[in-house]
Amino acid sequence: MKLNIALLAGDGIGPEVIDQAVKVCNAIADKYNHEIIWTPALTGAAAIDAVGEPYPDETHEICLAADAVLFGAIGHPRFDNDPSAKVRPEQGLLKMRQKLGLFANVRPTFTFPSLIDKSPLKRERIEGTDLIFLRELTSGIYFGERGRLDNGDTAFDTCTYKRHEVQRLAKKGFELAMTRTKKLCCVDKANVLETSRLWRETVQAMEKDYPEVTVSYEFVDAVAMRLVQWPNSYDVLITENLFGDILTDEASVISGSMGLMPSASVGTKTKLYEPIHGSYPQAAGKDIANPLATVLSAAMMFEDFNLTEEAKAIRDAVNKSLELGYVTEDLADGGKSFKTSEVGNWLAKNV
Repeated sequence: MKLNIALLAGDGIGPEVIDQAVKVCNAIADKYNHEIIWTPALTGAAAIDAVGEPYPDETHEICLAADAVLFGAIGHPRFDNDPSAKVRPEQGLLKMRQKLGLFANVRPTFTFPSLIDKSPLKRERIEGTDLIFLRELTSGIYFGERGRLDNGDTAFDTCTYKRHEVQRLAKKGFELAMTRTKKLCCVDKANVLETSRLWRETVQAMEKDYPEVTVSYEFVDAVAMRLVQWPNSYDVLITENLFGDILTDEASVISGSMGLMPSASVGTKTKLYEPIHGSYPQAAGKDIANPLATVLSAAMMFEDFNLTEEAKAIRDAVNKSLELGYVTEDLADGGKSFKTSEVGNWLAKNV
């Protein structure tokens, strides 16, 4: 198979972890006789520095022409520490999601047997956890009207949802649940928020189309508690943009490290695959960042191309590296650790 992949390394540790994923993907291509054409493109702070825009039109055209996008991270502290900045790296991420129609973020959370005792949660609470969040990505409070009043003393952000935006996200949730244990949880705050009441009534109306799926409705604060008390009670969860942003980061610590969790963003055009961690600028250029989440994101990409054997080969190599302790310093627990590039080389050799 010939694959055209847009490569958006981004900022911070993004280029370093992306390099390792490319090594592994190229090794898979050699082993299984595929051809991968990588097309690099600028985004985030790197793009602002180069052209003044965090998601340039040229980058968008490259993404549209690709079969998929492999993405690193966006963000830089010089923008974080400047509230008056008019152009920010994160604006590029929102623009990319909107222009590519990436309305659903698919974020799995699972445990690794060799790392289960590294989780801050007790083994008996998390063993067997295998859940997936579907977070709505292109609407809600991040895209609503915002501004300042009263000479800047009052600020507002507006959360708006349209029924069709809920329906398309919920449809993917129902379909995913049908391939798993046929359990779906709609996460909202319908006792307070009108947008959440729209979410709940819309999903309730769709239940008849998926009679085999058992649907539950839970308030976001209750889910936040149950995720750390009894995470394996969940399977597929769907929710709006802000709630999903917070809950998926909370869920990521179940595995023991945010550096292990992959994700995909899907919708109407090109699919995008990325690690859930941020740009971690403090580690940039030091060759110490954990590349496993990015490598596992590449495995999700192969899976979506129906190259299941290739995806399994990547996951098996990652699991083997964890079992043997061939890991970066964040997972070494005071023992021997390896550089980002060394882990990438090892994985490429062992797929």
